[in-house]
Amino acid sequence: MSIADDPHTLTGAYAVHALDDDERAAVEGHLDHCDTCAQEVRELTETASRLGLAVAVSPRRGMRDDVLRRIATVRQDVPRAEPGRPAADEGRVPDPAVRRNRRVPQWALAACVAAVAVLGGTALWQYQQARDAREEARQTQEQAREQVQQQSQELAAVLAAPDVKSRTGRLGDGASGTVVVSDSRNQAVFIAAGLPEPPRGKVYQLWFDDGGAMRPAGLMDSGRGTEAMLMDGPVDRATGMGITLEPAGGSARPTTAPVALMDFPS
Repeated sequence: MSIADDPHTLTGAYAVHALDDDERAAVEGHLDHCDTCAQEVRELTETASRLGLAVAVSPRRGMRDDVLRRIATVRQDVPRAEPGRPAADEGRVPDPAVRRNRRVPQWALAACVAAVAVLGGTALWQYQQARDAREEARQTQEQAREQVQQQSQELAAVLAAPDVKSRTGRLGDGASGTVVVSDSRNQAVFIAAGLPEPPRGKVYQLWFDDGGAMRPAGLMDSGRGTEAMLMDGPVDRATGMGITLEPAGGSARPTTAPVALMDFPS
């Protein structure tokens, strides 16, 4: 007798698609005239579906090994017959070979149910991670957009200030720079034209010249040869500004000789 000769024990494996074609056909034929097994298949199918959605966290470490170690103790009972209706195999002596073969779908059922739980929980965790990453990226972009908008408004306010003063100078390699200062706003704007692209891994950094001590004033956009930039920080006692080439991300103090130095307009 083969495993397919006793479809009562295959309902669990059938519910999680763990049977080969012959066993599946045998079970489907059996379900047509066995209401008990048909009901069990429906319940097992619904349970397996819920398992994939019920886990909302990443499975703990070692869960798979624990499940595989314990599934040898999992036993699937033969469905009980309805009251007044004899079971299909009542009075039949189980063949030891068939009993051994029945362990195969039991292992398959336990492994498949465990896989549904683990993979379902992992998939949901990955979805939540992706959703959180998208939301974080959206918030970062929104903050960057607001910051650019604020800087643009402040830059325009400096250029339109009634006490604005400017000075233009040569930066070398055909480039020029103009610094615009407003004492009433205590802010300065630097406008570069024709500035060559910095070497790979480098960036142009602006500095306030506080009587010989250089104070960071922001990084320029390396991809733009012409740029108007609101210098980062108040002018305070600064009497001029400088430009240096620094490692990407900038430096706390100049690490190279200045590309250019300019005095503020008096």
